[in-house]
Amino acid sequence: MAFTDDLRKASEIIRSASAVTILSHIDADGIASEAILRQAVSRLDIQTRSVFLRQLEPLMMKWVPKDDTLKIFVDLGAGQQNLIEEHGLVEDEVLILDHHISQPSNIEYRQVNCLPYGIGKLSAAGIAYFVAREMDSKNRDLAKLGVVGNVGDMMAREACGLVGPAREIALDGVTAGNVRITTHDLNCYGLSTRPIHICLSYSDDPIIPGISNNPNGAQAFLERLGITLRETDGRWRVWEELPDEERRTIASAIVEQLIAHGEPVNRIFGESYIFPDEAPRSPLRNASEYATMLNACGRWARPDIGSAVCTGDRDLQYRKAEHMLRHHRSVIRELFQYILDTGVARTDNLQWIHTGDRFPDTIVGIGAGMALSKLDWKRPIMVFCTLPDDPEVVKVSMRTVERVVARGIDLQAALCEASERVGGAGGGHAIAAGAYIPAGTEEVFVREIDDILARQSSPCAENS
Repeated sequence: MAFTDDLRKASEIIRSASAVTILSHIDADGIASEAILRQAVSRLDIQTRSVFLRQLEPLMMKWVPKDDTLKIFVDLGAGQQNLIEEHGLVEDEVLILDHHISQPSNIEYRQVNCLPYGIGKLSAAGIAYFVAREMDSKNRDLAKLGVVGNVGDMMAREACGLVGPAREIALDGVTAGNVRITTHDLNCYGLSTRPIHICLSYSDDPIIPGISNNPNGAQAFLERLGITLRETDGRWRVWEELPDEERRTIASAIVEQLIAHGEPVNRIFGESYIFPDEAPRSPLRNASEYATMLNACGRWARPDIGSAVCTGDRDLQYRKAEHMLRHHRSVIRELFQYILDTGVARTDNLQWIHTGDRFPDTIVGIGAGMALSKLDWKRPIMVFCTLPDDPEVVKVSMRTVERVVARGIDLQAALCEASERVGGAGGGHAIAAGAYIPAGTEEVFVREIDDILARQSSPCAENS
């Protein structure tokens, strides 16, 4: 059976349902997935409701309804089919749309998963979009949210752009008129909203000597090039609005800077995805910044607000989302600084820190990724934190960079293996993953992860 056959079958299952419950994750990919499915199902006049879950684990199963609706698990479920089975749901009640590694269960639940078909760079929102498109070709207007989910789940990071089916979704968005692709843009965060020098200082892939994490250095760099930083009305200029000639001047100078310091230049350019139907300088104008806003809503326990924004609210709910985004960024900056000020412990193969209960568990992974640009990027970073509602459980977040993944490091595999050994559970992706482990097992866990990373990075790992 082909991937397209699975999509067609999922479409038929949804079309035949009298009512649907969508159960989705709270990150950008999960929120975008839910918004795609909710709109596609509602357009068929099928009753639908949504439930957002921080994680599909035993404590969360009480939120999974036991009624006669079709339960669509999206961006979760593949790796937790045993929990769904233990919850008492039978095969005909469940449809799973996921892009995580599937775990076996006694019941063979109906599922669409891209991994068995060798498709690794497609998010759950991408799968949700393809199912929606199969339901009705008019759902191509939802491709924009598919792009947000793919970019938000780092599907564009490795190749500096979306590839394969994920790029097909972006092209559908171009056809629909709400996505614009720039194929040779600066590979930087904040192209649509940040002042140019701040945008450049956010570059961490590659790290630009004298510019990355150095706004003052970035400003001086631009001034030496003769780039005007403010508009005539005093507003800071943003990259998206610069004329092509100035973009080329800046890009050429950055390449020279990298070459002068012996740094690779192959990742300085990439594709960007702009949404022309959104207001200029809005956080929703650019796929990566749109995803950040959705993450902010989910991380601060209001994924419903992010969903409302996805489905068109630009009034009250959007203003709430903007407020959460500002708060989100402020707390992440505090976490970032805390990690740098406190310092990390190091083993041969990783660096780690325990933040206790100082910061919400929903943002420690983001802070870890930011801190990595200031630390030793060759070693993955691991951050522990306690859960305020369950002192017996510790959350683990790990992050690394593409160059380390290219050497054979797979954080998802490492966390799954190590967490199982201490009685926990983990998942995620090679470049970013997380786990929940029993409190008190952190030191053992560090040793386990260190051993696994050593094995992954050994010369014989590829042949094992």
